[in-house]
Amino acid sequence: MAAMKRRTVKLLTFFVLFIFLTSFLLNYSHTVVTPTWFPKQMVIEFSENLKKLITYSHRPCTCARCIGERKVSSWFDERFNWSVQPLLTAQNALLEEDTYSWWLRLQREKQPSNLNDTIKELFQVVPGNMDPLLEKKSVGCRRCAVVGNSGNLKESWYGPQIDSHDFVLRMNKAPTVGFEADVGSKTTHHLVYPESFRDLAENVSMILVPFKTLDLQWVISAVTTGTITHTYVPVPKKIKVQKNKILIYHPAFIKYVFDSWLKGHGRYPSTGILSVIFSLHICDEVDLYGFGADSKGNWHHYWENNPSAGAFRKTGVHDGDFESNVTATLESINKIRIFKGR
Repeated sequence: MAAMKRRTVKLLTFFVLFIFLTSFLLNYSHTVVTPTWFPKQMVIEFSENLKKLITYSHRPCTCARCIGERKVSSWFDERFNWSVQPLLTAQNALLEEDTYSWWLRLQREKQPSNLNDTIKELFQVVPGNMDPLLEKKSVGCRRCAVVGNSGNLKESWYGPQIDSHDFVLRMNKAPTVGFEADVGSKTTHHLVYPESFRDLAENVSMILVPFKTLDLQWVISAVTTGTITHTYVPVPKKIKVQKNKILIYHPAFIKYVFDSWLKGHGRYPSTGILSVIFSLHICDEVDLYGFGADSKGNWHHYWENNPSAGAFRKTGVHDGDFESNVTATLESINKIRIFKGR
């Protein structure tokens, strides 16, 4: 027992030193976003990383099946990296050069604003903290439903089942009013980008998925001056979202999904697969609804009759087939469950 305790102390000491040195080097080697007060920033980042190390390393899960369990699948272990943080905060806003360059190419901004200045301004408007609801601090089983927009939700009667989850994540234009029997009425987190924004209930957290610097500027504008009304299409001038309910999907996490999970397929990940991998990092148990084609093989939204169903799969932006293979593999190794409608 004494020997085991000594080994544990040595291991923890090693991790502490490793995190400290990593934080130190990051502050000197990353040039995209430079903290104003280096010593304070380094201490904060070190503290946050240490807390995450302890939380994720020792937090038991009481679910029947736990996503974070290792050595169940080598395929999963090679891809899943718990240390990559899903949300952008004031403490982790440093981007590596290759990540920043890759992210800038996503929508080919001709003259992007300075990211450093934009993020500083952003976190003067919104809190810039990790959502406390998303931090897996306590022992237990966090059950999450990720609800896609597929037509296979029609007449599925999944509504009550979806609403029974602790967290319910939805995305883009997805409506619930009038569709409650099939898709449920509960939403805790809604992933959007400016062009896909829809009005949200007061208790819903908005997770902005930024594909360009202008998206971050839009958030600032939409809760203050309302000067940005157009990106490549018209976007809402103002949004009624509480500032403490605005969260930002980390650009580095987008690249992590692209590199580790999609292996470079498509030009960049869809909001759907970004929602799925996001849920793997914040939940203990994940159920997917509304993903994939309907029973007739059509890819369309549950709230509309789309005569050109499936056209988005031919744009070359997202590789729908490869993303579907990723979710199917996750189901086959019992990391998630997929409900395909009736």
